[in-house]
Amino acid sequence: MRRKLVCGNWKMNGNLVSNAALLAGIKAGLEPSNCEVAVCVPAVYIPQCQSTLTGSTLGWGAQDISAHTAGAYTGEMSVSMLRDFSCKYVILGHSERRAYHGESDALVALKMQRVLQFGLTPIVCVGESLAERESEQTKAVVSAQMEILLAAIDAADLAKVVIAYEPVWAIGTGKTATPEMAQGVHAIVRAKLAHKNGELAQAVRILYGGSMKPDNARELLAMPDIDGGLVGGAALNSADFLAIVHSA
Repeated sequence: MRRKLVCGNWKMNGNLVSNAALLAGIKAGLEPSNCEVAVCVPAVYIPQCQSTLTGSTLGWGAQDISAHTAGAYTGEMSVSMLRDFSCKYVILGHSERRAYHGESDALVALKMQRVLQFGLTPIVCVGESLAERESEQTKAVVSAQMEILLAAIDAADLAKVVIAYEPVWAIGTGKTATPEMAQGVHAIVRAKLAHKNGELAQAVRILYGGSMKPDNARELLAMPDIDGGLVGGAALNSADFLAIVHSA
């Protein structure tokens, strides 16, 4: 049985004081369960997470990394640097990175290889825009994204990857895919994984990343192929985040 994962994506939010309060609130409200919980934070706050969370059940990670291992890449951050701060997860290919920084499927796949190379867990995002959904291209778009990712990974490493389906049209808009809509795309992702390795495909966690909130989490997480959430806005409030965790 796949262990649920709820991962908060703080995006470009927070400061030392508010982070301390948020992390303390999450830690205080966490209960022993089969659900894995983590936060992916702005890079400058990764040391704060390490200091605050070491010894707890709450994991931490980054929101992006460089495709390069080291060198003259000013402003970039390598996976090996994240290991110095005991990071476990790295979000890759988020729609905001794709839209604002021009990240291609090929670049996301290369970054995934780097994360696996250094023993961390990539949370790789796929998803379609509103125009693509309205023109009934969801399956084609998500399948194409998955094919590029899968071509870059050994079949034996499949279970080391987490996939996050984020309908771009549902991020920060207040719109949410119905549980049935989300499940339909998660099933497409699972089928693509099965083409690579039928056995390990059943072990891969597929998260939903489209405005998961306390009032819709339980129904979404009840779907057979929704294995957790990549949570944005609700991850900035400890009570909301914990409500989603408890639903999982």
